[in-house]
Amino acid sequence: MGVTVKASLGKEKYYTEVIAGDNKIITDEPIDKGGQNKGFNPFEILATSLASCTAATLRMYIDRKEWNVEQIHVEVDLENFPLTKRAVFTRNISFEGDVDEEQLKRLHAIADACPVHKILTNDIEILTKFS
Repeated sequence: MGVTVKASLGKEKYYTEVIAGDNKIITDEPIDKGGQNKGFNPFEILATSLASCTAATLRMYIDRKEWNVEQIHVEVDLENFPLTKRAVFTRNISFEGDVDEEQLKRLHAIADACPVHKILTNDIEILTKFS
């Protein structure tokens, strides 16, 4: 699945409009980094991608199995260590509803099968062009 997003940043420091198809979000930097804190920062967007994809993947599976789960909560902590070129995502998942130990084991495997999780654990290449 290919995705195209377009980010536009004018003279207002770090306030960036990002468009994907018909949808738009705003990103910014925190005040202590010179931004105005009007939107998620890029690291929050990255963590959001993992959290939201995990929740949606789990919901699809839970619905297919017809399990009684009212809410899925996914919290992602992202720690970046630029000096060692390492990033650590800590994902905490909880459920409101009836989930037993056997179901939790299966749901762990399903969470790891989320497409964003797979991308982040694969070899990543970034190609840059200027036009």
